[in-house]
Amino acid sequence: MRKPKVSAKQPPSVNRIFLLSPAYLSGVRGKQILSKRARFETALRLRGEGIPLGELFAFVSGLYFRGKLAYAKAFAQAPPNAPGVFVITTSHGLVPPETVITRSDVEKMIMVPVDPADRRYCNPLRRDLRRIVVSSNQDCEIVLLGSIATPKYVEPLVEILGERLLFPSEFVGRGDMSRGGLMLRCVKSGVQLTYIPVATALRHGVRPPSFRHADPLTKLTKD
Repeated sequence: MRKPKVSAKQPPSVNRIFLLSPAYLSGVRGKQILSKRARFETALRLRGEGIPLGELFAFVSGLYFRGKLAYAKAFAQAPPNAPGVFVITTSHGLVPPETVITRSDVEKMIMVPVDPADRRYCNPLRRDLRRIVVSSNQDCEIVLLGSIATPKYVEPLVEILGERLLFPSEFVGRGDMSRGGLMLRCVKSGVQLTYIPVATALRHGVRPPSFRHADPLTKLTKD
């Protein structure tokens, strides 16, 4: 796994780091790209020189991860000399989406469950979260773009970040496809969602009205 070089930047007025929940690699599209018989371009690159992690997860997940990745890139304000976007992985902790990974890396990820009780998942994640705490100031916003309905992300993240960990309040009650479309709408309009602390957030809520048929961006649900 080859991590990209980080270039020095002038510190912005407000720092904001996004943590993206991972895509499910054992589904239909994950099996397609990992198949040794696959001959499409993305699969061939994965078996050869590798592809960026963000590209892989966008292929596997579709609209939801594409929305998260586009939103995070649009609104991240990285601290000096640090990435502004990280993807949570099962076995490699927090990884920038530009990081090139190979088929061997993906196979290692598949072997580890997203389980707070599994040290193979939690230990690298805790390590990288502590690095973020050390490298960022207290005013830096750390926003999770993922589910808070289960402990698989919330438990290890809150353990290290506490009330510094934020979450879009508009996510409550929405499904993955709705969240993906919502984030793409935000990128288009340039307006961010409302961030609230995960530790005190409502984990479940009434599902909001769907804009699936009204929003042309939701056509991206079919890959």
